[in-house]
Amino acid sequence: MKTDDFNYDLPESFIAQTPIEPRHNSRLMVMDRRNEDIEHCRFWEIGRYLKSGDLLVINQTRVIPARMFAQKLPGGGKVEILLLRKQDALQWVCMVGGKGLKPGRKIVVENGPGAEIKAMLTGPQRLIRFDAPIEDYFVTAGHVPLPPYIHQTLFDPERYQTVYAQTPGSAAAPTAGLHFTQELMDKLRSEGIKFAELTLHVGLDTFAPVNETDPEEHLIHSEWCTLSQDTADLINATRLKGGRVIAVGTTSVRTLESAATNDRETIVKTYLGETNLFILPGYKFKIVDGLITNFHLPKSTLLMLVSAFTGREKILNAYEIAKEERYRFFSFGDAMFIQ
Repeated sequence: MKTDDFNYDLPESFIAQTPIEPRHNSRLMVMDRRNEDIEHCRFWEIGRYLKSGDLLVINQTRVIPARMFAQKLPGGGKVEILLLRKQDALQWVCMVGGKGLKPGRKIVVENGPGAEIKAMLTGPQRLIRFDAPIEDYFVTAGHVPLPPYIHQTLFDPERYQTVYAQTPGSAAAPTAGLHFTQELMDKLRSEGIKFAELTLHVGLDTFAPVNETDPEEHLIHSEWCTLSQDTADLINATRLKGGRVIAVGTTSVRTLESAATNDRETIVKTYLGETNLFILPGYKFKIVDGLITNFHLPKSTLLMLVSAFTGREKILNAYEIAKEERYRFFSFGDAMFIQ
């Protein structure tokens, strides 16, 4: 297995720059893993492929306005900050842009507090200590960080949030959930489809390509996640009754499989903490029966996860069909349902 095995050609014109309105009008490719049958419809019609008793597991994380601008003290040189992970009440691991950002350097956030670079980390990452909790300045100083391949301005930041987003903490949206509207969720519930919630705070490493020749040598990023007892009970009851557990997005997959236990039978238990689970082809899924997901970047860990669930050749063939059918790719793009 080589990283290049997960490469494919994607002209830039396929990368969605703006979200579809309404959300549930995005296109949906439905793929059957057993026979490779593929159907095309709109996301609003996903209920045709679900059954009463199925459980959709959604990630209710909320994207924080993690992008900020600052000036150096003294001198006033420009600094760009991207909040990645909170370490304690005042300190965050951040990605920074700007010169001379070494330990001891003082800065001041535009419309926000003063701060100091405390430590140099990997590459452009720094540990920054703010003079006050930076969350208090999200409204005045923060900007929603869009993926690097989106170049158009997003005028409504809520379009980069799921309609069920609750717990702040992500630097990027769990984009498979962007297709759901409250109207669609109510419709599915009326048809006997249930929803369960978990939380995984998405890091910007989700967009990072795998640069190693052998993907097994790639150091997968860790992300914080939690799965409650109520959600665990609902998942285990669904499986016991013969319903399917369908992950909405790769973040839900990662959390569910991290929470799976192999005692005498495979069940889900509560989970709280970091996960560094790296799902590659050959991985045996314990919990997930179906997956709703977007179309992912070439040579990414997310494409590798989907390939593990579906089969590499099958998923790359489906991507070629998606290009022929002019599907839209990546965060604001169209969706797949793999069952």
